[in-house]
Amino acid sequence: MSGFDPSAYDSSVGDEYDLLYPSEAFETETAVTVLAALAHAHGGKSAIEFGIGTGRIALGLHRLGLAVSGIDGSERMVAQLRRKPQGASIPVWIGDFRSTCIGETAAVVVLVFNGIFHPSGRAAQLEIFRNAARHLLTGGFFVVETLVLGDRQQNGQWSISPRYVGRDHVELQALRFDSSSRRLERNLIHIRPQGLRVIPTADIYVSPQELDELAEATGFQLADRRASWSGKPFEDTSPRQVSVYQLR
Repeated sequence: MSGFDPSAYDSSVGDEYDLLYPSEAFETETAVTVLAALAHAHGGKSAIEFGIGTGRIALGLHRLGLAVSGIDGSERMVAQLRRKPQGASIPVWIGDFRSTCIGETAAVVVLVFNGIFHPSGRAAQLEIFRNAARHLLTGGFFVVETLVLGDRQQNGQWSISPRYVGRDHVELQALRFDSSSRRLERNLIHIRPQGLRVIPTADIYVSPQELDELAEATGFQLADRRASWSGKPFEDTSPRQVSVYQLR
């Protein structure tokens, strides 16, 4: 994928990730509660996070008593996790969650915040599902959170919308989608008293229907889909989705 280097994104965002993406803006506590309930429903107390980052989700699960492990490609973000209270007690493997295997299985594997939109394309996204299956107990759950493009965002033109609005921090998202290549370009525009930051990203978009196809091909079935962690019903016009896939 020309024009996007994941390591450049890491060096640009890694040191400021928690400032740019505050937990309260993304239903973090609710997400943790939902994931913990899924783990308990399976009769287990374990979870693995693909893209664990600075621990926004994993630390909450750890505080609820779950055994949590993670995989991440960013040493910068993992270093921040390890400096946080209890962060050093969470095992993390540095690697690609398409293929890195930590030799453990869990009741839940989670990949949030558009992590499935891997820039290497559909083959890589399929490998992510396969790797999730390798890390799950039979009957366990793979939970995937993504944005969902509306009809107006699929016309090939740039569109802009607020992503987060706080008292001293606003993030705008400018995006353009190429339906032929499935390429999703986004400029994440952060406006803060300290100044303006523009973070470019480029990924391969996966619709909810395409996620279901990847799941079916790798031994999963859709158990639930909501428009938010708080359980809002998913509709055709929902801008986000949280899908829960169960390993058959």
